[in-house]
Amino acid sequence: MARIGLLGGSFNPAHRGHRRISLAAIRKLGLDEVWWLVSPGNPLKAGAKDMARPDVRLASAERMARRAPIRATDFESREGTRFTIDTVRRLKRRFPGDRFIWLMGSDTVPNFHKWRDWRELAREVPIAVIRRPGYDRRAHAARAMGWLRRFVRPSSQASRWTEWSAPAILMLRLPPDPTSATAIRARSPNWHRQSVSRVKHPKRSVRLAAVEQETT
Repeated sequence: MARIGLLGGSFNPAHRGHRRISLAAIRKLGLDEVWWLVSPGNPLKAGAKDMARPDVRLASAERMARRAPIRATDFESREGTRFTIDTVRRLKRRFPGDRFIWLMGSDTVPNFHKWRDWRELAREVPIAVIRRPGYDRRAHAARAMGWLRRFVRPSSQASRWTEWSAPAILMLRLPPDPTSATAIRARSPNWHRQSVSRVKHPKRSVRLAAVEQETT
C-alpha cells in the first residue's frame, strides 16, 4: 500500500511554494509520494487570459519536482476527467491497493463549495488543508466548513490518516510560504514563452508510468 498525497492545480507556473508544502506534507503525513495533477483547465478559471498551455505548465511542474518524491502528471488530460471528483474516483479504481489524501491550500477552501459534488469528494478521500498566509480566517469561515467542521481531526493524528474513514479533514499547519503563481505571472508575464524542456524523471512513479503507457 502506497500513501499518496494528491495536489491538483493549474501550476501556472509551478513554483517553490508547491514544492515546499509537498515536501512538508510528505514528512507530516508520512507519505510515499505526492502527485501533482496538472489540470488541463480549471472549470472555475474558465476564460483566464494568462493561462499557459497544459504542456508548458506540465513541463514547469516536472522541473520544479526534480530530485524529490513528487510526480507531476497530466493524468486528467490523459483520462479526460475535468472535475476533481471524477479524477479521484478514477485514481481509486486504477490503484485500488493504495491510499490517497487530497491536499489543498487554505486559500482554496472559501470556494470549495463551488466544486462539482464537493461533499461526495470529501466522502471519497481524507482532506488535508494546508495553511496559506492570510487565509486562515476565511478558510474557517468558509461555507463548506459549515458541513466539514464536524469531520475535523486533530493535527496530532496526522500520520494516522490511513486509519480514518472519509469524510475526514485535517487542518495542517506547515511552515508558511508566501510564494504565489499570480505574483510570478505579474513579475514575468511571458514566463511561458521561455524555453521549457520536458524533464524525464530518472525515478518515475511505476504506477503513473503504467497508466501513461496504457493511454499513449
